[in-house]
Amino acid sequence: MPLTVFLLSLCQALLVSGNILLIAVSPLIGARLAPDPAWATAPVATQWLGLMCATIPASLIMARLGRKRGFVLGNLMGLIGVAVAAQALVIEQFSLFMFATWLIGIGIGFGQLYRFAAVEAAPITLRDRAIGLVMGGGVLAAFFGPWLAEISRELGDTPFLGSFLGLGALYLVALIILTTIRLPPPEQTHADEGRGRPLGTIVRQPIFIVAVVAALIGYGVMNLAMTATPLAMAAEGFSFHQVAITIQWHVLAMFLPSFVTGHLTARFGARTMIVLGSLLLAASGLVAQLSLGVMGFYLGLILLGLGWNFTFLPATGLLTETYRPTEKARTQATNEFLVFTTVAITALLAGNLVDNLGWTTLNGVLIPLALMPIATIGWQRLVGRSEQPHISH
Repeated sequence: MPLTVFLLSLCQALLVSGNILLIAVSPLIGARLAPDPAWATAPVATQWLGLMCATIPASLIMARLGRKRGFVLGNLMGLIGVAVAAQALVIEQFSLFMFATWLIGIGIGFGQLYRFAAVEAAPITLRDRAIGLVMGGGVLAAFFGPWLAEISRELGDTPFLGSFLGLGALYLVALIILTTIRLPPPEQTHADEGRGRPLGTIVRQPIFIVAVVAALIGYGVMNLAMTATPLAMAAEGFSFHQVAITIQWHVLAMFLPSFVTGHLTARFGARTMIVLGSLLLAASGLVAQLSLGVMGFYLGLILLGLGWNFTFLPATGLLTETYRPTEKARTQATNEFLVFTTVAITALLAGNLVDNLGWTTLNGVLIPLALMPIATIGWQRLVGRSEQPHISH
């Protein structure tokens, strides 16, 4: 495996560490600053909205300027967002804090393409393993992110200001790594971009639909439950430490399997893994129907993380089979836009849904949604259309 893939994995670890920190503190900051409790998760939603806004521009910018410059630009945007967030916390301005998380989300949107850069840097036979290795960087984040969130939130006189100073440090370290990394030039990875098939033809492929639905449902169900978790646990009287530990186990379950997901996908096929992932997401919702106290949150969030891994990573591999090199930026941008638009909507709804429905009912609603990728795979088989052979990158 090329050294570049390992460096991308480290950048991914830093990115996810920051995301975990934001997941842990943003709903609590929202609950403290928002004019209404229903808006507590709005800063998380604006973060995902920023990510959604970045998906199409990020892919097109990288097609023009290259992956490296795009990732550097994303980290710089994240650092600007951190500075704005710090100011918002000092003056206790909720709307400014939401603007800050939107800027941070834009930076994260660029970082979401680390996994596609790994595919380009690795031999074609190691595609799934490269994706798994980069996403496996989140294992480090599972330990470092919650720890950073817990030790930094009370630094200084302004609550949570230290958290964003720590977030800025993560982005700065990633920026330094990116200045040393070697990535293929855009003329090699995006040759003659725009001369391929019409986008409508690409997105109508059954394999594209399966890949997008699996990624969209896997990420959307996971994000809705995960975003609601700190609020649900706080409502039941659990401490911030217990919330941080729950998120830690969840993120560990999200990323630790990444080191073997590529091997499993190569052996059993992406669709089999997606079916398993969907069943695990549904199992997480079933656990929430039981009164198990803090252990119920631990177990449910672990199953949720595993379900995300086994749907999202194989879906990424499937997506790479749907486009030619000349169609890469448009196809990836479309996928990212659809997936993270859904994620932004789920983050926006999380606070209101958990407040009005409660934790148990909310998870009950998620169970049938979690099974949608299985139905989509069944539909593809019924369609009976032959899929295109694997296309070189």
